[in-house]
Amino acid sequence: MSHAIQRAGELALDETTVTALRAALKTTADEVVQAIIDEVPPYANALSGHMGATIRRAVRTALGHYLDLASGNATGGDGGDAAYELGRGEVRDGRSMDALLSAYRVGARVAWRCLAAGAVPAGLPAAEVAKFAELTFAYIDELSAASAAGHADELAARGRDQERHLEHLARDLLAGANPDVLLASAQRAGWQPPVSLTAVLLPATQARPAYRALDSDTLVLDDLPDATGVLLVPDADRSHLLRQLTDRTAVVGPARPWTRASASYARAVRARSLSCDIRDTEEHLPELVLSADVEAFADLRARALAPLRALPAATARRLEETLRAWLLHQGRREEVAAALFVHPQTVRYRMSQLRELFPDLASPHRVLELTLAVGLRDA
Repeated sequence: MSHAIQRAGELALDETTVTALRAALKTTADEVVQAIIDEVPPYANALSGHMGATIRRAVRTALGHYLDLASGNATGGDGGDAAYELGRGEVRDGRSMDALLSAYRVGARVAWRCLAAGAVPAGLPAAEVAKFAELTFAYIDELSAASAAGHADELAARGRDQERHLEHLARDLLAGANPDVLLASAQRAGWQPPVSLTAVLLPATQARPAYRALDSDTLVLDDLPDATGVLLVPDADRSHLLRQLTDRTAVVGPARPWTRASASYARAVRARSLSCDIRDTEEHLPELVLSADVEAFADLRARALAPLRALPAATARRLEETLRAWLLHQGRREEVAAALFVHPQTVRYRMSQLRELFPDLASPHRVLELTLAVGLRDA
């Protein structure tokens, strides 16, 4: 309150004037509160009942401290501390700083009118009335500044707290915590659960920039191992999301119920481990299925393609390519030939070799095994 204290040093009201002003404190406080109720809409309901009584006491305390200041009997610290806490309280009550500043302006006007009405009859000289006015508005300005600082600090603290809660929620989701834990975590974070979440993996340095372009309820982590970031996007329009990530090195998992976001994340992680070229996991489901158990897939290939093992490598490779095309094109010779860039007669010759090697080639079970075994060209 340094500026107001300096003004108070120039004024120092006499005891008679201060006594007269103190006698009007309760009436002045009541008028200030009523004016705020009438003129500042956010306080219309907040200042009724118990809250109204509390605010009235606070206004009387502030006015009393102001008179202590004007009479040279206060340092100003208590008023500033109270105003700071008032600013913090406004955040907790869900009001903006604009509402409080409006209340201060109304309060200053009404308080000045009431106090001046008491000071002049008490014999305060005209020159001192001007100083009194300057002190009044300097005091209100500094109260406003202290409240603004409290409001800003409380917002910042709440923002940090919420960010920590949101990060904790994201980690619980990736870890696959049970639904009760997830609901409690979401409530702590003040986060409204969506129907689904879609996991997006991308470099940690791209996570925050990408997040800013997405739904504001998107959860983000940018400190996972291997410099990886992850976004959990609520109720995503998949095609739109993919367009938004066009310039990012991103892998987009499937949409899953929000409590099962870990499944979307796990698929994105596995897709990234398969290839750096995968962006949309939904376009690579066969590869993901066949790579789900790498050892089982290797065993399946070894067993299903064992008859080719005795052949020269080049011959085995040609026959495997032919077998794959034959299975994928359901035995349509012209289409198989076109896929292999060979003559249909060549296909017929190779298929006769394959039928000798695989006598049960018509068996549904054998067809299934072979289809899986040759399903990935690079496997």
